[in-house]
Amino acid sequence: MPTPFAIGPHRFETNLILAPMAGISDRPFRALCRRLGAGTTVAEMVSASTALWATPKSARRLDYRGESGPVWAQIVGADPLAMARAARASVDLGADIIDINMGCPAKKVCKQAAGAALLRDESLVGRILAAVVAAVTVPVTLKIRTGWSPQTRNAARIAALAYDAGIAALTVHGRTRSCGYAVPAEYETLREIRSSIPIPLIANGDITTPARAKAVLHATGADAIMIGRAARGRPWIFRDIAAFLDTGILPAEPPPDWILALLREHLESIYHFYGASAGVRIARKHIAWYSHHLPGAASFRDTINRIETPAEQLARVAAFFERRLEMETRAA
Repeated sequence: MPTPFAIGPHRFETNLILAPMAGISDRPFRALCRRLGAGTTVAEMVSASTALWATPKSARRLDYRGESGPVWAQIVGADPLAMARAARASVDLGADIIDINMGCPAKKVCKQAAGAALLRDESLVGRILAAVVAAVTVPVTLKIRTGWSPQTRNAARIAALAYDAGIAALTVHGRTRSCGYAVPAEYETLREIRSSIPIPLIANGDITTPARAKAVLHATGADAIMIGRAARGRPWIFRDIAAFLDTGILPAEPPPDWILALLREHLESIYHFYGASAGVRIARKHIAWYSHHLPGAASFRDTINRIETPAEQLARVAAFFERRLEMETRAA
């Protein structure tokens, strides 16, 4: 059976979590991943500057209407008071859990001394954590990298600060900020944290297969795992991991017709959420991720990127996957 997982009063059926990814883990994608085995999901990060929340992009990220299960929102910023205000405002909009982003490696975030850049100032980290925890009555979680650089890896000290501040759960991505995504994630730091604090620990980074998920849980002693990039175009990875952890058997790869039906569902939800024009543009990257492993994907992507209407986009997607199915049928 899948391993349950809890944060504060919120209990989830599995310990598999969709990571917050800007421009990816929107409401349609979160709903799809939950249906396919994610115990819970984290929404896209929003700035602690609530003055920016009126923009169409932020407004959509903060739109939790109709979302099933506890809403886990993420905020990013470097000012304790602004972070506290943003946390309260997020709760007013329906958030049930607040996550603090201290792991984003993006230059535009770190230039504002936010995201992973905060790991260089442990005193400020402590003040932000205390301010946000005091500002809301819902659980507050924290997501970090293992440090700013391999030479200044300080995740264990940050974890101690988090525990002392009353943080309800800690997610650790097994790379420093300077590592970006260029080097493999390491899990020794997570194992060190696991031995030092009792709050739920969530492992993140390079968890791309069911076997890897099992190995990381075993190596770190983490309570849960968070999947990010590996879920792009493959939201059923949560179902596969849950099955493998339960039975030790790796599920078969889904056939093209199953993927097509799922992709159609995903695209329709994108069009509904964003509208036809924006939806078609946003859908392009998802179509590329769903199809990248199939023959002819590169030329198909070029075609998709020139299409401007939902109807034509859906028709082209259907034709591509149906051709792949015909090829597999002939080969069999």
